[in-house]
Amino acid sequence: MTDLLWQKPGVRIDERIQQFCAGDDVVLDREFFAFDIQASRAHAQGLQRIGILSPDELAGIERELDALADDFAAGRFVLDARFEDGHSAIEARLVERLGDAGRRIHTGRSRNDQVLVATRLWLKDRLARVQALCREVAEVALARADAEAMLPLPGYTHLQRAVVSSCGMWWAAWAEGFIDNAVRARDTLAWVDANPLGSAAGYGVNLPLDRDHTTQALGFGRMQVAATYAQLSRGKFELAAIEALGSAVLDLRRLAWDLSLFTSAEFGFVALPAQYTTGSSIMPNKRNPDVIELMRASYAAVAAARTEIEQLLSLPSGYHRDLQFSKGAIFHAFGRGLGALELLPDLLRNLEWKPDAMRAALDASMYATDLAVDMARQGVPFRDAYVQAADPARWEQGDPEASLGARVSPGAAGDLQLDVLGARLASLSK
Repeated sequence: MTDLLWQKPGVRIDERIQQFCAGDDVVLDREFFAFDIQASRAHAQGLQRIGILSPDELAGIERELDALADDFAAGRFVLDARFEDGHSAIEARLVERLGDAGRRIHTGRSRNDQVLVATRLWLKDRLARVQALCREVAEVALARADAEAMLPLPGYTHLQRAVVSSCGMWWAAWAEGFIDNAVRARDTLAWVDANPLGSAAGYGVNLPLDRDHTTQALGFGRMQVAATYAQLSRGKFELAAIEALGSAVLDLRRLAWDLSLFTSAEFGFVALPAQYTTGSSIMPNKRNPDVIELMRASYAAVAAARTEIEQLLSLPSGYHRDLQFSKGAIFHAFGRGLGALELLPDLLRNLEWKPDAMRAALDASMYATDLAVDMARQGVPFRDAYVQAADPARWEQGDPEASLGARVSPGAAGDLQLDVLGARLASLSK
């Protein structure tokens, strides 16, 4: 391991304690390393603007940061146990290549400032991806809702057959849900889009750091003004990002549950694309819906990360090393959650309904609600209509398309209002 910036003369470093304190930083920082390099470039530009670096020194630092980014992307530079973390690796590389100019890169910064801005940039990138995926899912669902608007599908409450529904209603629900998820990701991204670079360890430094420049250079929407709030926001912003991700993955979990049921032999309503199933290792007759089951499981990682960060925030103001654990939490939450969401659009594009099985599941009882409402519309008090419609002797096998067409309350099968959802979806890309 390289020499530690904070090591004091005469103090022996206990390797066990150092390993405990470093934790998984080197491994986790591989995820954030490119953003740390990006932030280091902006910081160096700011130092040059206030006279800490000369123009030639800045040019050298920018050149070497570009080379380091290229080497890291190509696998020629590996962030490993030689380094305490990503920040020390950047500084070590610059010192090796540039000498004293490299040693100046840490001026006006703390290691916490470095990880805070790197993870903030990373969160912005991931939230933008969540928004884009939710929008794509909504587009697929809306298109299929329009194409399959009147395809009959049993509707369930309490896991019991209840009424005649349609594939159009099923798709419209996910379309609107993922529009909402995209809106939440967009709004959360705008909220966390604040530059903490230059806040040091939360108390600023005795240098006129050009924080306006770094805000613009890094593409932040605004500067996080109070140096002390930069520390208070760590964990709080991560929690909000995980909650935005969680909205989408929670919907994914419920969608995957539907598909788990609908693909079973007992239902037989849906056929999954072959690549979304795997063979059993012991039962040669089976194809298992492993992908949708792991999609369903992905919310557990998101929920666990949310809980972990929530527990980290039981702290007074200021920086505390406890917050180091927030890196692992966001890495695991977005690693699992985004991984599941990435697979969803193509799954929804390619799943196939089995109309014969769906129609066969529509028994006479599922038209009882239609009967009660029709009687009420003809003047029978609804309580009386309800009692009469509950009598199995009154039930008759109905026409599912007619039932769906008569369901004209806004948002129901006869009036899906897909144009309204389409307008909301279109507004997301503006």
